[in-house]
Amino acid sequence: MADGYLTTHVLDTARGCPAAGMEIALYRVEGDTRAHLVTMTTNSDGRTDTPILPKAEFAPGTYELVFHAGAYLDATGVPPEAPRFLDQIPIRFGISDAGAHYHVPLLISPFGYSTYRGS
Repeated sequence: MADGYLTTHVLDTARGCPAAGMEIALYRVEGDTRAHLVTMTTNSDGRTDTPILPKAEFAPGTYELVFHAGAYLDATGVPPEAPRFLDQIPIRFGISDAGAHYHVPLLISPFGYSTYRGS
């Protein structure tokens, strides 16, 4: 069994606070196939209540997190656009170390975002 796990943290840099209530979907990617694993929603701290990919399910491979930023921005009162500049933000990344903690945070504003491998 692997000892690694996957987490995220979403911060709303335009409002200067955690992005509570954002839906995040996790997919495992193999070639051209994308298999849905789980969908979670961020809590008041901008994190999920449990790891997105816990130790029992953690395995090396290619994954994609899809952050539903448009729905979050709508819910926070950001004036809507048609279509919204940022709607769903996919971040595809690789997990190579089955024993590591992978942390993939998202910093979001209505017109930009950034991510990195955190700790």
